[in-house]
Amino acid sequence: MGIYFGYYIIVMSIIGFWSMWEDKRRAVKKRYRLSERTLFVIALIGGSIGSLIGMRICRHKTKHWYFKLGIPFILIVQVVVFWILLKPYLF
Repeated sequence: MGIYFGYYIIVMSIIGFWSMWEDKRRAVKKRYRLSERTLFVIALIGGSIGSLIGMRICRHKTKHWYFKLGIPFILIVQVVVFWILLKPYLF
């Protein structure tokens, strides 16, 4: 089960990074963009690591306080929850 969880986090992180990159690309080209809700949902369902990296590398959504605080907060909550859930299997 743990290996599948790891694969899931990797895939969702790639999707999180891609979503930030793609939204930034669309913003520069003044095209239809991904909604902020979509970006947050991707982070919430496991893509927070990739979303945070995408924010930093692409310099996207870094002026919005709710992204600057929200994405790291989601990541911290996920790490704590996953630690609590996986702790019995780690030791």
